[in-house]
Formats: sequence, structure tokens, C-alpha cells
Amino acid sequence: MIRNDLRNVAIIAHVDHGKTTLVDEMLKQSGLFRQNQQVEDRVMDSGDLERERGITILAKNTSIHWKDTKINIIDTPGHADFGGEVERVLKMVGGVLLVVDAFEGTMPQTRFVLQKALELGHKVIVVVNKVDRPDARSEEIEEEVLELLMDLEASEEQLYSPIIYCSARQGTASLSPTEPGKDFTPLFDMIVSHIPAPQGDEQGPMQMLVSSIDYNEYVGRIGIGRVERGVIRQGMDITVCDWHSEQSYKGKVANLYAIEGLSRSPITESQVGDIVCVSGIENITIGQTICAADTPEPLPFVKISEPTMEMTFSVNDSPFAGREGKFVTSRHLRDRLMRELLKDVSLRVEETETTEAFRVAGRGEMHLSILIETMRREGYEFQVSTPRVLYKTVDDIRQEPMEQVTVDVPEEHAGAVIEKLSRRKGELGSMSPMGNRMRLEFTIPARGLFGYRSEFMTDTRGEGVLNTLFAGYAPYKGEIPTRSTGSLIAFEAGEAVTYGLHNAQERGILFIGPGTPVYEGMIVGASPKTDDMAVNVCKKKHVTNMRASGSDDALRLTPPKKMSLEESLEFLADDELLEVTPSSIRLRKRLLDKTTRMRANAKK
Repeated sequence: MIRNDLRNVAIIAHVDHGKTTLVDEMLKQSGLFRQNQQVEDRVMDSGDLERERGITILAKNTSIHWKDTKINIIDTPGHADFGGEVERVLKMVGGVLLVVDAFEGTMPQTRFVLQKALELGHKVIVVVNKVDRPDARSEEIEEEVLELLMDLEASEEQLYSPIIYCSARQGTASLSPTEPGKDFTPLFDMIVSHIPAPQGDEQGPMQMLVSSIDYNEYVGRIGIGRVERGVIRQGMDITVCDWHSEQSYKGKVANLYAIEGLSRSPITESQVGDIVCVSGIENITIGQTICAADTPEPLPFVKISEPTMEMTFSVNDSPFAGREGKFVTSRHLRDRLMRELLKDVSLRVEETETTEAFRVAGRGEMHLSILIETMRREGYEFQVSTPRVLYKTVDDIRQEPMEQVTVDVPEEHAGAVIEKLSRRKGELGSMSPMGNRMRLEFTIPARGLFGYRSEFMTDTRGEGVLNTLFAGYAPYKGEIPTRSTGSLIAFEAGEAVTYGLHNAQERGILFIGPGTPVYEGMIVGASPKTDDMAVNVCKKKHVTNMRASGSDDALRLTPPKKMSLEESLEFLADDELLEVTPSSIRLRKRLLDKTTRMRANAKK
């Protein structure tokens, strides 16, 4: 049976090439919203963090109707740390829209997601987006995409993929780079004509692969996937089985939902090719197959990529513990991390020797920092250690995760970037000019990038763009010089005052301003020297009845450097922790007492 009334398509691209804006405009032009309806920009990025950072974190499903065809669209993340999401959802679709920025061209993540789509034999429609940019290079981008397709050994049919020229912001699409379009009609028509209609055996026993998971407080886990064979009905008895194991268990489909626009509508049955949501199966997880009760036949599924980095999440034990958070105990922390495992399959959580701490492993710094920020906003208070990479032993050789780094910088800053990355065991693979900028490609150990991003922004005066992509494991590259600065540490508990801060700022860069409560062992700034230094930011001026000429004039303070969550994680040394609460982020030493710290250092 061929479903001519249905198309399933995923939108793939590098981060920030305009996927989510494109989906917005597709929803508007397909008539999903009323003419006068007020709609937020990037309506698919529903999470607060996604909206603030302008990135997609979770793959989202939506659907539109064009003429007589329903088009299911999956908007995928473009950031490498969420690549696990992309690999899985591609199983649900028959083709992809590859969105490429008309200036930046093909980037590392473009290559990664396109390779996955080509391996699955998907048909591709190339969408050159942002053609309205004054610096657009539409014709050159065509060549770049063709080179990439040849590089990835695309089939002949995939090499001749159609190209649409598009401005998602203006809502126009055209088949020619020189003729501006009027609306998205060419894009919709191309999806219907080029992406194959789903097909399968409508009469056979039901089979559905779960490609993504949602979690709801009321109904528990919701499995989302495409019906591969037969018909799925509400209330039917089923068997859940897994390609990678012999075990299976029985269950029942409590509720069935179809995706209509931005919402889910309850349905009683669904057939081959439909993307549906199923609730009521308690322990359902990604990669499992829901089958008819008497025919357990699992479908093959790619194993989810292993995490490459871990951090320790522990109960906050600073002198300010419990003041700002709603959930502060180890039970709260454990329950929340276990709940995250229900919907994020790229995450691993392990208990440690103590009940107060948990090892949390993920796909990269961004992956883990998003989790930290989400928990913090939900009212959790805890502390985290510095990130550590996860090593592997293959044939008695210690191996470490590597990253492919692509850097776009103004020409005059290229030297500084090459020097810094080489010092961190980076190997320069290629160097090519792009106008008055340079594109550099490196292979570097993942740990070599810890703490580098803020240095990179300083070295390139904020004009550099740095993208990373996991590049597999390679033999251990040896020691890498870590942070070259020391910490300024508060000498006593109290409140920071102008006089104390004025004296401290001569020793380095401060992270706090007057009126900030501090405790002994809290980090209040960075010292240019490699050693840590204790400073008394609570020190008040001795009051006398003599007025010294000039020295009593207003003390001038340099504005403190406000550290973001990512910058704080990058700054952390091995003997430091980050205290995270709903209202504050504080850097601190593991051992707060100065004498105990000195003893520990002497032992080292």
C-alpha cells in the first residue's frame, strides 16, 4: 500500500542556518494560523532555554496540509551535542530538507547530519536559505553542496538533488538564484513531488519503531514513531521487543495521538506511514519496537552514541546551602536526574560511593550545561565538578575522544588561534580563505577545548566563530597545559565592600561587586599568576578623625566580570566546584578552609 496523501520529512542543518524559522513560515503559509493571529517567532523552539539561546535542543514534530497531502515535519537540532536526537528521528522519515546558509555554506554539522541521511538512502532537497543576505554566495554554495555529496559518496539520484532558493524570514522560495520568489509554493510542491510517499503492508501484523520519547507528568512516557506495518488501534494489546536483546514484555495502547499542527489530537486508529504518539506503555524507550501481541518482530535500530564527558553532581554543602533553592536534598537530586533519563537517552547517571553525589555523563559540555541550567530554573540547588572526558581502552591502548574543530576568523587573528590550539595538541588539517576571513580545520582532543572558548573570544575580539563535532576516539595525546591563571579566594565570610574590593582588584579580575555575600573559600576573581591568592573583600577602612588629603575621594572600581554558566564551567580547576542555585552561580574551592587547603597542596 502506498500512502499518496502523506509525506514524512525531516529538516536538517548546521546550528543557526535557519531551520526553525523555515518551519515557522511553512506553518503560517499552509494556513495553520488565522490571518490575524499573533504568533511568536521560532514557535517550534518551545523551551525557554531554546528561545534564549536561539538553538533547538529537542527534535520537534509538527504537521501541515498542502492541497490534498499531509506533510509531517520534524525540526531537528543543529548542535553537535544533540546529534543523538538527529540520528534517531531520521528513521521516521522518507526524505530530508538540507538547509544551508547562503553565506556560511556547508559546515561540520551539515556534513554529519547529511551523512546519516544518505546512509539511510533518503532523498534530499537542498534549501539554500538566507538568499536575501547582502553577502549571499548562492552559486558557490551549490558547488559546495555538490562537493559534499560527492565526498560522502551519495548515489547518483542523491547527487542530482533539487535545489530551492529561499528566504525563510521573508517567506519566499524560488527555483532560480536570480529570480526572487513570492511564497513557499515551489517548496511545498517539491516536497510532494520529490519526497517518496510512505508504503508498507497494511494487512500485516502491526509494527512500529519508537524513535523518540516524550514525558508527561499525567500519562508518563509517550513513545513517538512511525507505523511500519499494519494498523495500530487504541486499547489494543501489544508486545514490546528490542533488536539488541532477547527480552520482550506485554502492554496495552492506552491512548493514541496524531500530530496536527502544533498540538496532538486523540485518534482511535492509525495506519502505515503515520507518525503517532502512544501512551500507557510504562517502560517504553527509544529503539524498541511495538508489535502485535502475537507477532514480536523487532526492527533494527542504531545503538545510541555513547557519552564522551562526565561531571559529578552533588548536594550543595557550602555555608549558603539551602538558602535559595526549593529542592536541596540528595533524594530530590536523584529523583530529578532519574527523571531526565526517561526522556534523554544520550545521558548516563551512575551512583557513587556516597549517597550525596552522582556521576552524570553526556555528549559534551553544551549537553550537560543545558541540563544544569534547566534544573536550576526548576528550583534545584546543587554543586557540580569540573568536566572530565571519558577514556576507553582498545587493545591495551588508552584512547580519548577527539573533536573536529572548524574556526572562521578574521585573517589577522588566525595566527593567535593556530598557536593556542597547537599548544593544546590540536593538529591543523586545512586552511582556506573566505573573503577577508580564514576557515581553519583542526583535530583536537576534547579535553583540549576545556576553558578555550572564552580565550578564543578574547583572541578574536568577539569576531570568531568556533564549531565542534565529535570525531571518534584516538590514542591518548599526552599532557595538555590547563588554565594558566589562579583564583582570588575570599579570606573570610561577610559582605563584599568597596574598600576591600578596591584593594583586591589590583591583584586580578574580580567576578563580584559591592554588597555580594561571600564565604571563606569562595572564588571572587581570577589572578594573572598561576597560584591562588587569598584576598579580603570584606575589609573596611579604619575610621579615624583625621582626613587624609585625596585618599578619601570616591574609590573607583572596575566593573566585575559577570560569568555565565558555561564560562564558569570552563574556568573550574580540578580542586574547585560550581555551586548552582536558582538565583546564583558561585565558584568555590572544594576545601573551603585555607589551612586544610595548604596541607592538601603540600601532600600533592
